[in-house]
Amino acid sequence: MNLHEYQGKEILAGYGVRVQRGHVANNPEEAVEKAKQLTAETGTGWHVIKAQVHAGGRGKGGGVKLAKNLDQVREIAGQIIGMDLITPQTPPQGKRVHKVLVAEDVYYPGESETSEFYMSVLLNRGKGRNMIMYSTEGGMDIEEVAEHTPHLIFTEEIDPSVGLQGFQARRIAFNLGLSGEAFKEMVKFVDALYKAYIGSDASMFEINPVLKTSDNKIIAVDAKVDLDDNALFRHKDLAEMRDIREENPIEVEAKEVGLNYVDLDGTVGCMVNGAGLAMATMDLIKYAGFEPANFLDVGGTADAKRVETAFRIILKDPNVKAILINIFGGIVRCDRVAQGVVDAYKNMGDAITVPIIVRLQGTNAEIAKELIDNSGMPILSAVQFQEAADQVKAALSK
Repeated sequence: MNLHEYQGKEILAGYGVRVQRGHVANNPEEAVEKAKQLTAETGTGWHVIKAQVHAGGRGKGGGVKLAKNLDQVREIAGQIIGMDLITPQTPPQGKRVHKVLVAEDVYYPGESETSEFYMSVLLNRGKGRNMIMYSTEGGMDIEEVAEHTPHLIFTEEIDPSVGLQGFQARRIAFNLGLSGEAFKEMVKFVDALYKAYIGSDASMFEINPVLKTSDNKIIAVDAKVDLDDNALFRHKDLAEMRDIREENPIEVEAKEVGLNYVDLDGTVGCMVNGAGLAMATMDLIKYAGFEPANFLDVGGTADAKRVETAFRIILKDPNVKAILINIFGGIVRCDRVAQGVVDAYKNMGDAITVPIIVRLQGTNAEIAKELIDNSGMPILSAVQFQEAADQVKAALSK
């Protein structure tokens, strides 16, 4: 589950991470009031107006601007709220901005130059360890830094059995070239950031930039946070932060009816039971020369109602040109799945306009194939995995 910047900063602040302070506004007039409130709290004279959407690169798309007075706060907030913000991380049509964060200016003059760093905490799946990735090149696309100057990317792997050690936090501060008060502040920052990552059961915390201010404070200027959906039952307060307006509407609908659905970019819709079979099915589609349009796991039951719901969800994607159903009949019998597919097809009438290929294996697979072949419906049946792929290829090659 992705969070907005202001929500990520709330979590960080709760663990003692120093953040760029701000307040959320839903319209220009509210933005002005929040700016006045922020000035009273922090003394800031300028305000940064930031679009709140689930995407990076907001500044490049005009979603982050500096306001030097209250009139500019009102004007900029009016420009950003309601716009379709297009960045390298949004769909081509962009994402609609519903709110802005009115934040304090932290780039004030002082005794030293400001510095921007990059830092993220995430899981290194290959080694089964958490990892802090960091760089002196903050404020830039980290992908560009990794491609052109990989020696400026550092990593610190953390043994989950002992957690982040003090010497590791100090090594991070040293590699970032800090000394004196800024060094001490960075050590505290890293320690608190890692505690926030662990405490919230996050999949990722990305701070870009982490700012060393002119008076040697270390501040999270941004916060991109991804929480592990599987752990949200332990965090009811965090679960309430979900903003479904930022999520794929088809995925939201599927979740509401208990289907595991992930939208992809291909043309072959997939309906399977079990994550392992889903991955294998998508691989098979790719080997056949096509791309999967989705990951959809119907789970342990596949009656007519559930299959029909799955059909309707898959067909909401206009890119789908064929649907491959690949079910292993273990808990659920193949003949029941076959009957569910036939009944769903009959119920939907003309709503299904793409070829349907069904491959059933397991309990009563032979009976299931006969059921489909004798249904009178234009449904193609297969027994072998490769046979199903060949039928998909034949259907899409017409």
